Amino acid sequence: MARDLYHNAVRTALEKESWKITADPYKIPYKGTEYEVDLAAESVLAAEREDQKIAVEIKSFLRDSVSNEFHGALGQFLNYQFIMQKTEPNRHLYLAVRQAVFETFFQLPFTLEVIEHYNVSLLVFQPTTKEVILWKNSSNIAT
Repeated sequence: MARDLYHNAVRTALEKESWKITADPYKIPYKGTEYEVDLAAESVLAAEREDQKIAVEIKSFLRDSVSNEFHGALGQFLNYQFIMQKTEPNRHLYLAVRQAVFETFFQLPFTLEVIEHYNVSLLVFQPTTKEVILWKNSSNIAT
């Protein structure tokens, strides 16, 4: 599996936030298939909170047609989300996108509506500083 251009930036950003990378890539077999999500991580937070587990699919959105890349990323995300709900429901899936893409394409009304409809959680990162800028999700798992 070819790594995304920003794979290492996202990995470093997660590690800066004290996430322990547990799989790179995170393989999820299901009924004769095996998919690879870019990263899996775990975090043990304050004593009053339970362990958190996440998986992160990283997308660059560097092609001429961002909307075509979005369609592919969404389909991939939904497949992974479906399988993870069946095999590891305590792990939360995130789609990692660059801050510049989040501030443009991911603010369009259509994109916002689709993200909300399909309950896509986003990890917004800054590739040059290798930092997480925003965790955006409905369940508030890693905020």
